[in-house]
Amino acid sequence: MVGSEVLISPRQHGVTKPLSLAGPSVADLLRTKKLNQFLVDAGLYESKEETAKREEVLSRIKQIVVDWVKQLTRVRGYTDQMVEDANAVIFTFGSYRLGVHGPGADIDTLCVGPSYVNRDEDFFFVLHDILAGMEEVTELQPVPDAHVPVMKFKFDGISIDLLYASVSLLVVPDDLDISEVSVLYDVDEPTVRSLNGCRVADQILKLIPNVEHFRTTLRCLKYWAKKRGVYSNVTGFLGGVNWALLVARICQFYPNAIPSMLVSRFFRVYTQWRWPNPVMLCEIQEDELGFAVWDPRKNPKDRTHHMPIITPAYPCMNSSYNVSTSTLRVMSEQFLFGNRICEEIELNKAQWSALFEPYMFFDSYKNYLQVDIVAANTDDLRSWRGWVESRLRQLTLMIERDTLGKLQCHPYPHEYSDPSKQCSHSAFFMGLQRKQGEVIQEGQQFDIRGTVDEFRHSVNMYVFWRPGMEIYVSHVRRRQIPSYAFSYGSKRIRLSRNGNQQSSVEVSRKRKAEEEEACVERKRQSLSPQSRDSVSPVIVNHSCDGDSQSSEEDVRGVHGQGFEAQKPKVQVETVVSSRMEAGELEQNAVMRLGVSSTA
Repeated sequence: MVGSEVLISPRQHGVTKPLSLAGPSVADLLRTKKLNQFLVDAGLYESKEETAKREEVLSRIKQIVVDWVKQLTRVRGYTDQMVEDANAVIFTFGSYRLGVHGPGADIDTLCVGPSYVNRDEDFFFVLHDILAGMEEVTELQPVPDAHVPVMKFKFDGISIDLLYASVSLLVVPDDLDISEVSVLYDVDEPTVRSLNGCRVADQILKLIPNVEHFRTTLRCLKYWAKKRGVYSNVTGFLGGVNWALLVARICQFYPNAIPSMLVSRFFRVYTQWRWPNPVMLCEIQEDELGFAVWDPRKNPKDRTHHMPIITPAYPCMNSSYNVSTSTLRVMSEQFLFGNRICEEIELNKAQWSALFEPYMFFDSYKNYLQVDIVAANTDDLRSWRGWVESRLRQLTLMIERDTLGKLQCHPYPHEYSDPSKQCSHSAFFMGLQRKQGEVIQEGQQFDIRGTVDEFRHSVNMYVFWRPGMEIYVSHVRRRQIPSYAFSYGSKRIRLSRNGNQQSSVEVSRKRKAEEEEACVERKRQSLSPQSRDSVSPVIVNHSCDGDSQSSEEDVRGVHGQGFEAQKPKVQVETVVSSRMEAGELEQNAVMRLGVSSTA
């Protein structure tokens, strides 16, 4: 409805009353139309042909797993009738189930099979071998030790993440209702986690007032999160289900709002949210099955969570347990950025494109950690990179721990690759800065050599390690960022003292000077053979010398003392990065769940 007239919502959505029942104005309708067009122009919707291909691939996978279960049923000596009735069911979850997937996105799938077909042997060995022998299947990667065990592969070019759950049924019906609690009877924790993705997706769609408005808003905010570098569960930010739950809560707060309103309210609400107050779509359910649910009153570990976003299906869990102090800080800054841009859009001072400006990561810090990952071939690199990336969050936590939170680490969830290297190579970067407001003395150092050693030791415990799999952790200053990092659409944009972007001529001149200055350093960074136990320690030094101090000089000065007596070290000057300033937050009364009642 257009105008300020209040719409009466037929029922309450969520654990609290709505913050507003107002419908859209004429201006809101126009902004939503422009937002929809922007998302279409950005290529966020797949073609009808790709949609049809996905459906065909899912149908093929369904037939493969049914044949697999029938084969196992026959091998284990069951009757002919049992073999005929044997069945497996494929469910989808994640972005595909929620209806917000885009071109090239993977399909999160769950195979539910009978009680006598297990995960460890039947799924990860028998089914794995069946898939490995199929011409349509490529890049097959089993990850049995993951928190949620998964088999990753491409089927006819479509990326698939396949989970498996064995339920307490001899025959799995095609109409199995996975939302029923009875499906959890007599199953283990990994099976519960595997089932939870589908159960959560179904609950989200049931708990929101308008599915289409939810989908458009979520599609928009996922795109925004990727552009701003805060979309990655594995590195300590938020993944697909986290963003879906945050958006769903906004839909509950504003049941009659349309997408442009919901995007604006999203940033308005979460810039004022008092973390670690939890985001919940419904009350946490207790059940006699005895599975642990998120409850900081009973579980001390739950009290350590920084940004609780609780799943709505039993057993309710914190979906964002990966978030650290550092990554919460980064996301809070980005929420402030989004809120400021949305305010300008509502005042007709900005267009939607301004909201999706890429985050200039390599211009935000003066010092970085560079994590290089190499392997003998692309297949080895795929598994090795996945393992290392899953451990990068631990490096962030270790740095926070060992510096008492005074040295902040910003992991950037983007993978880079140097095409000039003869071996298969990937690189990740982390921004370093001291905590804002910390009073330190000139020359004070954060020695994180032991931290880096500990991290590398934990990474090298990889049980599937193969010769050629190596990791190198090194310090680079801003001007020493390797050139290949800027071939992925990133730019070096300097801000003048008054905050305005400098002219393209100035940027080009500075870029050229920086490239010349760092030429020798980039050549030196070519990976040289090292033993698996070699170290790349870092000492973080807060000096006043700026970037003029050479990293190579620091290393030489220490090497003169002898490698055995003193490990090589690099002095790093960390400074507070320039961030976009946001206006003061409104000081409103805080609701029980942590958000201002006037949001």
